[in-house]
Amino acid sequence: MQMKKLLASVVLCSAAASAHAYEAGDWIVRFGAAHVNPTGESSTLEVERTDVVTGGRANVDSDTQLGLTGVYMMTNNLGVELLAATPFQHGITTNSKLKGALGGLDGLGDTKQLPPTVSLQYYFNNESIVTPYVGLGVNYTVFFGEDVDSGLEDALGGHSEMELDDSWGLAAQAGVDVALDEHWLLNAAAWYIDIDTEADIIAPDGTRVDVDVDIDPLVYMVGVGYQF
Repeated sequence: MQMKKLLASVVLCSAAASAHAYEAGDWIVRFGAAHVNPTGESSTLEVERTDVVTGGRANVDSDTQLGLTGVYMMTNNLGVELLAATPFQHGITTNSKLKGALGGLDGLGDTKQLPPTVSLQYYFNNESIVTPYVGLGVNYTVFFGEDVDSGLEDALGGHSEMELDDSWGLAAQAGVDVALDEHWLLNAAAWYIDIDTEADIIAPDGTRVDVDVDIDPLVYMVGVGYQF
């Protein structure tokens, strides 16, 4: 009896694996929670007025949004993926001392960004229930909706503008799919993305606060997918 159950389990697992096999022409759509965790460093702040900011470096906060990927399988093992997401919002702080600040990490401002990334992927164990994969691609990050922190605006003498340069960079990823049936799957993936930008803050009197920021985030995504 136990042997029959074991054989039945093997047959069912084999059937699921066969049904899940990726083939040329397949599409895979995945969606879930995507977390961006910046790991890079910045240059020292360059300031024209030392009574406003003195030295220090910039820091970029992490954020979590809805992530979405779409994959087209060119062969049974090679796929092309597009990574997209709802806009990430990041606070930008500094460990320097702003005029009138109480100490600690002081705010420079915040920004939103979208990081579309195109990757060429290779899928291992293509006919297995558990399918790991790796990828290498190109990222373009666009920044928008920049705002200067109100405390810094007060120090600079009024409403100020902040601009962040868009970024091109390489991206590397690793992930795994776990088949639930012939269409649905669980997914976990991680990316390292090279994102470099220059932040320019311009005061009403023309005073500038400039800093180069290597954001270089690790991006984690956990969710579900559908193969068709």
